[in-house]
Amino acid sequence: MTETPDVTQPPALKAAEFWEARYRDGGPLWSGRPNTLLVREAGDLGPGTALDLGCGEGADAVWLASRGWRVTGVDISHTALERAALHAAEAGVGDRTVWERHVLGETFPEGSFDLVNAQFLQSPVALDQQRVLRQAAAAVATGGTLLIVMHAGWPSWQTEPPFEAEFPTLESVLDELVLSKTDWTVQTRETVRKASVSPEGAEGFRDDHVWRIRRRSDA
Repeated sequence: MTETPDVTQPPALKAAEFWEARYRDGGPLWSGRPNTLLVREAGDLGPGTALDLGCGEGADAVWLASRGWRVTGVDISHTALERAALHAAEAGVGDRTVWERHVLGETFPEGSFDLVNAQFLQSPVALDQQRVLRQAAAAVATGGTLLIVMHAGWPSWQTEPPFEAEFPTLESVLDELVLSKTDWTVQTRETVRKASVSPEGAEGFRDDHVWRIRRRSDA
């Protein structure tokens, strides 16, 4: 007998169950390597405090910590955070990383940070993306950097998308953030195309948007 889904569950609970199942019911989801646009955009920043939103298994946070940052990694999945903490320990940076579970859109870490890293905060289940990104901007310390990377669309080989999705434009994210031009400087606003290969081996590409925005030190 098939269990009937509980449609009365709040969106936050559905999201937590979805992501926990994805991590718990299989091996590692990600490569263990930092996102390439994080490396490109943050490689020239001097270390300080960093917040990694949706940290997954910790690759970005560990990369930052290995460069001297003190990093708070945040994810919705207990399993992901356990793997992230193990990754940090094995990399010798466990003392520079802290891991917190948050259902973004419902709860958010306290404090301000010199870098807030928001990579691919896009989800097939409930996520108040606009609210999370505005909270991310509010968490950037004076003189700090907000780095956002998002998929701009499906891979070129994806002829039948697995679910309906609304992808951002370069303009829409900045419009939704409502950042004062007096207080913030947009340093990167770009679409980057990268190679993408389907599970069946079909070659193609996928476009990603990247925004690097600095909060002025005299704001």
